[in-house]
Amino acid sequence: MTRLILASQSPARTKLLTEAGIAHDIVVSDVDEDAVQARYGVTDAHDTALLLARAKAEAVAALTEAEGALVIGCDSVFEFDGESHGKPYTADVAKERMLRMSGSKGILHTGHWLVDCRETAAEVDDDEPAEGTGATLGAVSSAEVHFAEMSEQEINAYIATGEPLHCAGSFTIDGLGGAFIRKVDGDPHAVVGLSISTLRDLLVHANVSVTELWASDAQENTL
Repeated sequence: MTRLILASQSPARTKLLTEAGIAHDIVVSDVDEDAVQARYGVTDAHDTALLLARAKAEAVAALTEAEGALVIGCDSVFEFDGESHGKPYTADVAKERMLRMSGSKGILHTGHWLVDCRETAAEVDDDEPAEGTGATLGAVSSAEVHFAEMSEQEINAYIATGEPLHCAGSFTIDGLGGAFIRKVDGDPHAVVGLSISTLRDLLVHANVSVTELWASDAQENTL
């Protein structure tokens, strides 16, 4: 069975893969996101999301744990009023952002980067089949998020839960923050942090069908 590694510690991303029936392991990268951005000077939200996803995927792909596997790295960046917003980390930053976002809209960009760490034909004996393609490529899935009007009391209560402090854009759609999102134009999975359809598209370049990654129990449930 083809092995997939998720280069992320995000519970939301692993939950998405699990609910989609996709078996995977988790190996967290030690990428310093601020250092990566400082090195490349990327300011565009779309490009930043892809850059960070690539950095995470390639960091994990370089580890011995990734040998013989496919590695998917992801990162989300929120674009609002022409600015790029990552995780706020502090209550003050989250509140300032959410007061501005109330009743407005922004675009959540989620970058995906896939690295095929399986052996290629050049790396194995001539008489042995090679599954690896050497593929390393990425894509960004974006969705426009429309927010409801939020009172200061609601914002304070939401921030007090701690949920928005470690989420790109200071919100989630699959948690408490879902109460403040009126609608999403685009792939809702991208807002959660990993687009299953985008992953499927990337897998094609590694000559892998998403069905090959379905966990055995998921396949049994379809019979």
